[in-house]
Amino acid sequence: MSTTQDTLLRTMFAAAVASADPARCLPSHLPQPPRGRTIVVGAGKASAAMAAALEAHWPTPLEGLVVTRYGHATPCARIEIVEAAHPVPDLAGQDAARRILAMVKDLTEDDLVIALISGGGSSLLTLPAPGLTLEDKQAVNRALLRSGATIHEMNCVRRHLSAIKGGWLAATAWPARCLALLISDVPGDDPTVIASGPTVADPSSFADARAILARYDIVQPEAVQRHLEAAADETPKPGDPRLSRAETVLIATPQAALEAAADVARAAGVTPVILGDAIEGEAREVGRVMAGITRQVLRHGQPAAANCVLLSGGETTVTVRGNGRGGRNVEFLLSLAVELAGAERVWAIAGDTDGIDGMDDAAGALIAPDTLARAAACGANARAALADNDAHSFFEQLGDRLVTGPTLTNVNDFRAVLIV
Repeated sequence: MSTTQDTLLRTMFAAAVASADPARCLPSHLPQPPRGRTIVVGAGKASAAMAAALEAHWPTPLEGLVVTRYGHATPCARIEIVEAAHPVPDLAGQDAARRILAMVKDLTEDDLVIALISGGGSSLLTLPAPGLTLEDKQAVNRALLRSGATIHEMNCVRRHLSAIKGGWLAATAWPARCLALLISDVPGDDPTVIASGPTVADPSSFADARAILARYDIVQPEAVQRHLEAAADETPKPGDPRLSRAETVLIATPQAALEAAADVARAAGVTPVILGDAIEGEAREVGRVMAGITRQVLRHGQPAAANCVLLSGGETTVTVRGNGRGGRNVEFLLSLAVELAGAERVWAIAGDTDGIDGMDDAAGALIAPDTLARAAACGANARAALADNDAHSFFEQLGDRLVTGPTLTNVNDFRAVLIV
């Protein structure tokens, strides 16, 4: 698929990603160097790129360690970069988290901790709470990923199984100042949800975590069940004095990414309509809803007349019932294509701004008016692929996947439906 519409959609996606490039959005938020030491720690898909941007603009000595996903490292001279697994944690992430926590202990009021936090940090910054093992956390994580739970729900559980998330990192760093620079990948930009909030107070409870696991009928390892029921050591709560010197700054957000894409659309003579930066729900259901809005544009010119583009962000979910490769952005697109049934004048793109949709090597995909016809011609069945959660294979067969490689940032999902 290579058309003028395809090029415009790809350009909008690129602009959304560029708006969250750490080299662009981080330097202006750096503080003055402290009297004491500067310790840089962090976790997330963008953390290595954030560390490189910080190093390039920091005038005094610093040291530190950040952990990022395999394949997302950026060379740094003074900050150690460690790679670990995502979305299911591994020993490399556990070891890095243990070292990070040790680094911020025993600091003074004159010291500064800069925490570079971005999406993916929940899995990468994994340090089981006392009495739990990495295997316990892996089992719960896998079950949550397949359950259809929202990112808010998943990270509530993760905070209560962790010795470093849910405010524990900043509490351990006290009385040093802790400045957290965040790239948001969650609907609503809630700092307690971004990487499960290692530097902010946690308003949720063990009871909340237990309720979420019960809601999705997740069978827990015995150690996890005992830990959650005992509720012996709640996460730091609002008002905790150990968080009194912790500050949080959002340096890139999904809304800013949508606005960057909107600027590209306007320059091309297309009216942008931002529908929301925090849209959640089952990916295929969001696809059905977006198809309904698209038909309203085609029939009635509402909420805008063609030429227009419907822009949205957020994080949908996929409840895996089939045997396919998953991917919430491609599942959204396949559902949209099925619902539109080859409607003329409609093109669309959906992709994860980190460059990886689910556990695949593609960010997402694109559809056009002829997507279903081309699929039928090559023997691909859209409805069967959707039922099997196998949209990645469907779009791979058509050659319509969006492949960017790791972008080294992450402001969640980007969706654009272009109506001409």
